[in-house]
Amino acid sequence: MNSIKLVSEELTPTKIVCVGRNYTAHIAELNNETPDQMVLFNKPNSAITNTLFAAHNGDTLHYETELCFVIKNKKFVGVGLGLDLTKRTVQSKLKNKGLPWERAKAFNGSVILSDFVELTDAMKHFTFELKINNEVIQQGDTHFMLHNPDSILHEISEFMGLEDGDVVMTGTPSGVGEVIAESVFTVRLYANEQCLLEQQWSVS
Repeated sequence: MNSIKLVSEELTPTKIVCVGRNYTAHIAELNNETPDQMVLFNKPNSAITNTLFAAHNGDTLHYETELCFVIKNKKFVGVGLGLDLTKRTVQSKLKNKGLPWERAKAFNGSVILSDFVELTDAMKHFTFELKINNEVIQQGDTHFMLHNPDSILHEISEFMGLEDGDVVMTGTPSGVGEVIAESVFTVRLYANEQCLLEQQWSVS
């Protein structure tokens, strides 16, 4: 089972719960409709990887940078960043047929996560960015989420058990695109304008 790091503690997620369509600009860039209720889907533990690839089994991958939280004792205890990797062409075909997204979203190696920083009560407002080859490509802000982190946790907990180590990915802002081989991805996370973490991945 793949594990993640919260400060000096190793935690093993049973699953990653993902929020879809949580930023208006991202909904628009993919020509999707704004949903009536929160869009949720899962990725298994086997989806977690430490290596960023440009393709999987011949399918091109797209990146989606997301604010992430880790669970312990049914609460968010840590915050980090992740890339939700998506087979966009496969996803579009599935959506057009009204079918589930697992083949496009839940394959092995479809999520890459930073380390997690312990949450404190002072952390109220989060922003984050993705740079590809030193160019800012995505910028996220909890003020622009359709569903804030507290409401996300509440809604998931109403119908699904969350185990220690489980990760919640809260959706991506606009700016998603294709993962290009040999590029360098750098993510930064801020709380109340203070940088909490920076992490970098080179595309294989």
